[in-house]
Amino acid sequence: MACQQSRYHSFSSASRLQPRPSGVTIDESFLTEDKSTQNRKLLQKRRTLELPAAPLSHCQAPVLGGTGKLPTQGAPPTGPGHRFHPGTKAAAHQREKIRALEPLKAKLVTVNEDCNERILAMRAEEKYEISLLKKEKMNLLKLIDKKNEEKISLQSEVTKLRKNLAEEYLHYLSERDARKILIADLNELRYQREDMSLAQSPGIWGEDPVKLTLALTMTRQDLTRTQMELNTMKANFGDVVPRRDFEMQEKTNKHLQEQLDTLRASYEEVRKEHEILMQLHMSTLKERDQFFSELQEIQRTSTPRPDWTKCKDSSSLSPHADVVAGGPDRWQMLAEGKNSDQLVDVLLEEIGSGLLREKDFFPGLGYGEAIPAFLRFDGLVENKKPSKKDVVNLLKDAWKERLAEEQKETFPDFFFNFLEHRFGPSDAMAWAYTIFENIKIFHSNEVMSQFYAVLMGKRSENVYVTQKETVAQLLKEMTNADSQNEGLLTMEQFNTVLKSTFPLKTEEQIQELMEAGGWHLSSSNADLLNYRSLFMEDEEGQSEPFVQKLWEQYMDEKDEYLRQLKQELGIELHEEVTLPKLRGGLMTIDPSLDKQTVNTYMSQAFQLPESEMPEEGDEKEEAVVEILQTALERLQVIDIRRVGPREPEPAS
Repeated sequence: MACQQSRYHSFSSASRLQPRPSGVTIDESFLTEDKSTQNRKLLQKRRTLELPAAPLSHCQAPVLGGTGKLPTQGAPPTGPGHRFHPGTKAAAHQREKIRALEPLKAKLVTVNEDCNERILAMRAEEKYEISLLKKEKMNLLKLIDKKNEEKISLQSEVTKLRKNLAEEYLHYLSERDARKILIADLNELRYQREDMSLAQSPGIWGEDPVKLTLALTMTRQDLTRTQMELNTMKANFGDVVPRRDFEMQEKTNKHLQEQLDTLRASYEEVRKEHEILMQLHMSTLKERDQFFSELQEIQRTSTPRPDWTKCKDSSSLSPHADVVAGGPDRWQMLAEGKNSDQLVDVLLEEIGSGLLREKDFFPGLGYGEAIPAFLRFDGLVENKKPSKKDVVNLLKDAWKERLAEEQKETFPDFFFNFLEHRFGPSDAMAWAYTIFENIKIFHSNEVMSQFYAVLMGKRSENVYVTQKETVAQLLKEMTNADSQNEGLLTMEQFNTVLKSTFPLKTEEQIQELMEAGGWHLSSSNADLLNYRSLFMEDEEGQSEPFVQKLWEQYMDEKDEYLRQLKQELGIELHEEVTLPKLRGGLMTIDPSLDKQTVNTYMSQAFQLPESEMPEEGDEKEEAVVEILQTALERLQVIDIRRVGPREPEPAS
């Protein structure tokens, strides 16, 4: 085994130490051998080199002379006086072993050179084959290019042939048509020549019976064929009508169909209207029965209707003669167009104004916390006894000054400061009591009732300001529509301005405003309206019915808005509502609300400054609660109205 390893080591060392020849001559006959034969020879060489090493006895050269003794030629003398040292003997043994292996080393060098030559030859053969393959590749590419050129030339030739074929086909068609025309002309000429020959010799029929018989036969055949064609035509087209009759009938049918569709649509509309009228009739019957039963209940339980004519009785014997100042004419003017509830208010105002005129002093209300700041006084206060007109003018001046200032103080403080500035500090309290008592009595007067509501905190002053701005904007729109600046508008223009200024109002509300403005059933769109008269006021500050209707609709819309909010929340008035729930309800019924407006509403409903309001999504929102009825009452105070249309609910 050690000998085998030494053989391999010697072979590898020799192969590493032996330099490769710089130039190798390749035998041409070797290159022409078959590739499989050369591979087989190379494999045999490799197997020969990879054979297992011979035993150690084969690696050593034979030793001559003696059994196992090295030859004595050139050896040092032996004997007792010339004994080898152990190191010298081992070196001599190694030198003998090296000499024995010298032939094997030369053989290995020879084999290595042979293998290197074969490897170089194989590499040269591979390079040659690669060059051949490259040449073949180039030839194939050239062949492909040539084939592509041939293909292109063939395609162009095919295109040209197709074009020639189409031209030849057209030429053939023209030749065929010309041939048919020529044959027809020849036949015509032949028939003409025969006719001329027959006309020139009329006695020829008597001279040629065979020809006459043949002509008779052919004529009978033509007659039979014609008869068959006629029968076929009758069978196929016996039920066919002329096109003119068909088109007339089709036109008549189309006209009748249109009339039928129109009548069906009219019938469907009439049927729907009939169903609606039947439903209205049934609902009217139910309402009639309900009203009749209510009337019976009222007649049974209610007190008799008051006789309001007693208030205008001018007889000195009547106990009501001094109730209404001004006599029956003034009472008739006050009672015109009012119901019993309104007449009671008018009567109470007249009684209260009479009692107010009789008072010379008012008792002071003291300095309690429940007393408004402008009424805190102890003692008697003089009654200035102004007329109703003077009070209205004073309140209008107060509003003008309030709108002109920056509104830094509360409205009650402003009112008392206004009186001090107007009448001096000494008479300010007297005028405060006098005006307060007057505006508390006259509920039917717009200026007084609105000023009283704002002064007592029952209504925000923004409500009054916004209503005045709305009226001013409406007047401006009407003025812009009046191109002639005559103060006149047609009913159609009046309707258009109302719809553009109040896009959220319903058709019924627009109709009510038009009726309040002077429109009636007999009016036409071309009738003229003096729109400026709709915004005038009398000496007591009373507006025209048109402006009053605007205010009534505003209050009704506010009530309906809050009713929808309560319905959306789905809780009772005595239950508590949280801030996020109220905000969500507002955004549901009015999706067009902006964040600032919603925060203003929430601040009013929960009585929190907007700076202290928790952000949307904050956990502190759930801790902000209020009784629903209280929140709605607070919202009723401010100017709350719908900003945009409510999204329609999805159809079930």
